[in-house]
Amino acid sequence: MPVSPLPDFIVKDAVTRALAEDQGGRGDLTSLACIPAGEEAKFYFKARDTGVLCGLQAAVEAIWQMDPDAMIKCHMGDGDAVAPGDIIATVNGQARALLAAERIALNFLGRMSGIATFTKRYVDAVSGTRARIAHTRKTTPGLRAFELQAVQAGGGAMHRFGLDDAILIKDNHVAVCGGVGKAVHAAKTHAGHMTRVAVEIDRLDQLAEAIEAGAESVLLDNFTLADLKSAVAQVGGKVTLEASGGVNLDTVRAIAETGVDIISVGALTHSAPNFDIGLDWD
Repeated sequence: MPVSPLPDFIVKDAVTRALAEDQGGRGDLTSLACIPAGEEAKFYFKARDTGVLCGLQAAVEAIWQMDPDAMIKCHMGDGDAVAPGDIIATVNGQARALLAAERIALNFLGRMSGIATFTKRYVDAVSGTRARIAHTRKTTPGLRAFELQAVQAGGGAMHRFGLDDAILIKDNHVAVCGGVGKAVHAAKTHAGHMTRVAVEIDRLDQLAEAIEAGAESVLLDNFTLADLKSAVAQVGGKVTLEASGGVNLDTVRAIAETGVDIISVGALTHSAPNFDIGLDWD
């Protein structure tokens, strides 16, 4: 799946903070003690599992921050399918620097490839239906851009990046406003013509009220399969319907077959297993 690169300033900042956390005040004591200054080495990033690759941009940045003269050749790209033994990249440079960058590079690769691979499993599970798999905002603080890039690499659809992307009226907004219709009316009054208004409902009898008030998308939270089907029939394609809650690999296919447009899955980013990638010496 083609992946849009992240802005350089986001990658540089995150990698700098990660390296500083790992280096502490005295640097990599092990490499400084064991490896002579100026010693050069050649390493390979290798996949040890089957899945979808993501995180190369951050991994390369980690290496170059430690050794700006390192020579890096990427044999694969973000979004590519990988199998055990695949060589992802070859790196030549200062041994001390490369080993100091190793864990941070692998952390980004493992985390992001894990999310991409997990997302692909959900995307494959709903293949042949109209439903798209989307992320949520349940991401690691400070790493949302990376984790959502990984969702994209796995074939997932983009949801809100942050609170300023769109208006999504949740249950607590509805409670404070005094009802679904009142909340949607208030949002439509405030929003500009370019701002999409969505509302979350948890009962089928709220759907008509949401549509009449002008909601363009309706999030169906923890609906039964029967109610999801009823909602799809009721709207007749007039608004975008999103299902959320109770979604896992065992349930997602049945949810998709109800005819909803979007299925949002928090597990893509909060429960994805790490992907096994290693740095091997030549």
